[in-house]
Amino acid sequence: MSRLDQLKKHLRPGRVYRREDLAQWSKSVDRHARELLEQGVLTKLRSGLYYYPETSVFGQVPPDDAEIVKSFLREDDFLLTSFNAYNSLGVGTTQFYNQSIVYNHKRHGVFTLGGRTFEFRRKPRFPKKLTQEFLVVDLLNNLQELAEDEDSVRARALAKLQQLNAAAVRRAARQFGKVSTQKLVEQTLSHVD
Repeated sequence: MSRLDQLKKHLRPGRVYRREDLAQWSKSVDRHARELLEQGVLTKLRSGLYYYPETSVFGQVPPDDAEIVKSFLREDDFLLTSFNAYNSLGVGTTQFYNQSIVYNHKRHGVFTLGGRTFEFRRKPRFPKKLTQEFLVVDLLNNLQELAEDEDSVRARALAKLQQLNAAAVRRAARQFGKVSTQKLVEQTLSHVD
């Protein structure tokens, strides 16, 4: 069995690999990576980042965004979201955004990985998963970046947060909100109490 075949034996469909992941199974990692790219076994997502495509009846399945980000950051402590998530709140956001946002502790900036755009935002804290309370606070934090009318979305978002659990919204605002967002949430909820 050739060294290249031995390397292929370790690869799993649907996984994203960094160059150093491949180096643990190959002494000639750059040559082997190039050969696997030429054979179509691997797809290059970015310099030093490769995807072993999973195949379905419709052809190759694109890599999972979370798998890409996990390999890129070399950890799974991040929150992957998008401004599109605000649409689920029913506050009048209807635009489609073609960029994912990654809250994390390591990276900051916009990166293209596998043909998709990810904006990495370094944050001291973020939740493990999306909640409605976090989404309302995050929407208020990012209101100026949205394509919709700022005043009407703000008014509907404030009405929405009054329908949610006040203690959970206050906690989300304290943990994840900008100072202006924290004040806005407190002013709005103080009228409800």
